[in-house]
Amino acid sequence: MHNVYGYILVMAVVTYLIRMLPLTLIRKDINSRFVKSFLYYVPYATLAAMTFPAILHASDDMRASIAGFAVALILSFRKKSLLTVAVCACAVVFVAELFLIP
Repeated sequence: MHNVYGYILVMAVVTYLIRMLPLTLIRKDINSRFVKSFLYYVPYATLAAMTFPAILHASDDMRASIAGFAVALILSFRKKSLLTVAVCACAVVFVAELFLIP
């Protein structure tokens, strides 16, 4: 327990270096289309990797979660608002849980 402050300090330094080094070392514009494309999609891929497992385990029955996810996908591809997609997906999960779980 006495090394907790050391762990926190090391974690803070590593986090700071990860964020600070690209800003100081890379001063010119990135011209590579591949690198630009990669960096453009990193936030979306990270968000998807963090939320997809949570979507599947959000309810007691995975079938209800999958039904809500399917509704959310369909509505989002039809360019509905975020609030509409979220409310409809939650409603589908709620109704599916009412009928799926005895």
